[in-house]
Amino acid sequence: MALHCSWAGEDSNLRRREPTGLQPVSFGHSDTDPQPARLARRRTPVSPAPAGTLMRIPTFDIVSEVDMQEVRNAVDQANREAATRFDFKNTDSAVELGEGELVLRSSTEDRLRALHQVLDEKLVKRQVSLKAFEDSRIEEAHKGTARQKVAIRAGISQDHAKRLNKFIRDLGLKGISSQTQGSQLRVTGKKRDDLQSVIAACKEEDFGIPLQFENFRD
Repeated sequence: MALHCSWAGEDSNLRRREPTGLQPVSFGHSDTDPQPARLARRRTPVSPAPAGTLMRIPTFDIVSEVDMQEVRNAVDQANREAATRFDFKNTDSAVELGEGELVLRSSTEDRLRALHQVLDEKLVKRQVSLKAFEDSRIEEAHKGTARQKVAIRAGISQDHAKRLNKFIRDLGLKGISSQTQGSQLRVTGKKRDDLQSVIAACKEEDFGIPLQFENFRD
């Protein structure tokens, strides 16, 4: 027997929802078709997932920091050596650690340069980059002695940040971007390998300041 192909709709038991021709077919206590209500429930929008469950974009930070405890240790070692070496005898050679700077003092410019060399050696041994320091000129101090101030550079300046941002942009890695955030840079990318490539490229380039790469997040 051939079935009629025009259906007004089917319920869960595949029965017609149209009247049979003999009498109306009721649904429960009313003659309301439940189909629209069921469709309305299906169309209820799904709430978005909590922000914490969203996929994180890989990032890392570029910073320029100085371990001041190691600087202090290097200064102490340099002063101890200057106090015991014969060529520094009676020169009053010393290194002072101030707020954001070092001050070197000695009897002559020659002895001051020698003291600076001792300090540099101690800093390098303690793995403090010499790029973190900027020398001012040697100047004459009290009673013809020599003095030199050495600035301690921590953080990434605006000029260095501009250079770093341009360098990263010129690498041409798709999906990689960088943004200055205070005294550091945040680098973002779609792929972990591309971020690793940025780090490797920055390590090979000399920006004139020490750089560290921290807070790597997948």
